[in-house]
Amino acid sequence: MPSYHEVMTTDLSTLITAAEKWDAMAGRFATAERSYRRDVHGISLGPSWVGQSAESANRRFDITLKEYAAAQAEAKALASLIRDAHAQFVDLRGKVKTAAGDAVAAGMTVSDRGQCHLDFSKLTEDQRFSARHDPDLHSTEQSWTDRISRAVQAVGDADAGFALALKAATRDSNDQDGTQGGFNHTPSGDIEVYEAEAVADTAMKLNAGEKVSPTELDQFERVIHANSGNKDFSQPLLARLGADGTIKLGNRLFEMADGDKKSRAQLLGIQRELGNSIASATKDPQGAKERAFYEDFTEDLRVNGTGNYGEAENPIRGYSGFVAVMNMADEKFDPEFMYELGDELIAAEGKDKELFVQLGVGHNGVRADAIDNLLGIMSRDPDTATAYLDPGPDPAKGNGRLDYLMGQGENAREWPKVTLSLYPLVQTDDPFGHAGLGAALEAATTGHIPLQDGEDPWPDVKHTEAQARILHTAVTDLAPTSGTEAEIPANLRRPLANALGEYGSDTHQILTGVDTAYMRAANGDGYFEQDGSTHLAVHADDLSQVLRGLSEDPEAFGTLEKAELRHIGNVLGSLPEGTTPEAVNAKMENMGTAMGAYSAIKEDVLNDERMDKYADADWKMKAAYHLVGGAVTPLYFTAGGAAVSIAYGDLLQRGVDTITWELGNSMKGDADAVANAAISDRYLATNEKIAYMVEGWAQDRPGVDNDAQQAYATYMLQGHDRGVGTTSKYLTDGNS
Repeated sequence: MPSYHEVMTTDLSTLITAAEKWDAMAGRFATAERSYRRDVHGISLGPSWVGQSAESANRRFDITLKEYAAAQAEAKALASLIRDAHAQFVDLRGKVKTAAGDAVAAGMTVSDRGQCHLDFSKLTEDQRFSARHDPDLHSTEQSWTDRISRAVQAVGDADAGFALALKAATRDSNDQDGTQGGFNHTPSGDIEVYEAEAVADTAMKLNAGEKVSPTELDQFERVIHANSGNKDFSQPLLARLGADGTIKLGNRLFEMADGDKKSRAQLLGIQRELGNSIASATKDPQGAKERAFYEDFTEDLRVNGTGNYGEAENPIRGYSGFVAVMNMADEKFDPEFMYELGDELIAAEGKDKELFVQLGVGHNGVRADAIDNLLGIMSRDPDTATAYLDPGPDPAKGNGRLDYLMGQGENAREWPKVTLSLYPLVQTDDPFGHAGLGAALEAATTGHIPLQDGEDPWPDVKHTEAQARILHTAVTDLAPTSGTEAEIPANLRRPLANALGEYGSDTHQILTGVDTAYMRAANGDGYFEQDGSTHLAVHADDLSQVLRGLSEDPEAFGTLEKAELRHIGNVLGSLPEGTTPEAVNAKMENMGTAMGAYSAIKEDVLNDERMDKYADADWKMKAAYHLVGGAVTPLYFTAGGAAVSIAYGDLLQRGVDTITWELGNSMKGDADAVANAAISDRYLATNEKIAYMVEGWAQDRPGVDNDAQQAYATYMLQGHDRGVGTTSKYLTDGNS
């Protein structure tokens, strides 16, 4: 591999000079070909020479004439390869220069070996002292060195690919043409074509179960890593492998990674780049050639997608293996490809309801349920997830995807279970079932990728019509059509709680039950436009029953209650100075009503006959810990498409801050679930919670004395009792 110094100092213009000489070489071969055809080849075709000797000479002359033509083709191809390499080297060296320049701008010096060190000559004496005692100095220097090293490595990878292409282009492509080791009759002028052929050759060996040397595997890794995002590489590679070979390669790499701990990271890295190659090859097919590849490959995938690539009692469906490779990618997939593939999977399952059932113990890295796995991939691109799941303004004319996935309708999806080959057969719920759908729903309804641990939804975010429409459909689909219990799959609970948390201002108004705009929309489209945002509207009983189903997961309940408290904090903090006591009283009562709804939900969970004493305590502890999390970790929400982090006290009123801090401090010293449950009961008791919230709000209101605080808290408690009563009826009697 070239060094940093070589990359920065090599005169790349000599490559252009070499390319021009190869073009000239092709011209000289063309002249020689014309002379040979006229002065040598032609004499065996004239009337003066006939017989066996003439026929023999003619065959030999034909071979030589074709070699002249092949020599021209090879020379032109070499010129093209050299120009291709020159363009790559110029681009990649530019990235090395940029990395080095950024390091210098950050105060580093860069050595001839590309190593970075802090430039002490540009620092003051105090700065030098601080830098020498900075424990992170070495890691900072190393991070800049590593960035330059990665840029240099890319040049080295391109150099190795160029060498591979030069060797392949000068290799005789046909040993049946009368010559051995002659010129290449069908050379390519694209480096990526030869790299794709080299990778495909190794892939075929892997698919056939043949032994692949470490050197071959290293070349495989280098080439596919350097080129996976380049259509000039990925399309020839996938065209050579076909859907069948791509599926087999993915399965084989997972199998090898499972059995070879030493090479596991390398094999999974190759798997990731194979997924990225699929992403680039199927992205935005423009022009006849790209469209032809796209249509041929997707048709090939349809043919092989339902095939079994495993054993009869432990199958791997082609689609399952293919989507598992896609799941490894860190590049986005083209929306058109995702939509088409999703619909193909649903159509295939419609023909065979058992298609994505996991039989047996399964396969490492491959989920049997390709539909759910694909939905998880969609969640990484929220716009794609929204477009795919949106039922449209007229669901009767919509695509029906969301209802199908949510289990609504006569031909709705029956989510596949895991079937173990025991006697008798044992079926269990898939522990990963609905995980992809949950992630896709969260992304589709919020416009950002699913939240991670430690990130919480912000309750007052603007949403689009499509986002609100999807959430409305999800809530109404999950609401029970009879009875009061919403049976919600475990892997949907937290994602939907995160989504509903972002609609906290809407759920607050629905639970409060006094805003006719929400009531009217709930009986109509299920959403309405106001203040530049689309608001969710569902019936209060449906929402309450769905919130109860989500709250089977204590962390989901914590997310929902926390979003409600944050919304209340925002409303209190935005009340203008001079608001009349009567107006404040009305606000307080409505806030209490929404809080009462969550109290009723919590009590319904804890009073469930399935809940024993320890489970009760464990639920309380986890719900409380999740509530505390908002006080000690930043909040995350989206603004203008970007994630924004804010400190807890910046926008939330102090009452919520106080209660959660005190709760958190009390729980720190004791990990016992029962003890912490008792602590959470004390601090989260309605009277104390409301009193703290009103007190915190009043600290910024000099005119609100202690008597006024007590009066306001009383109104909030009255609303709380109303909320408890109404929601309790929804959870026991249905509509009230």
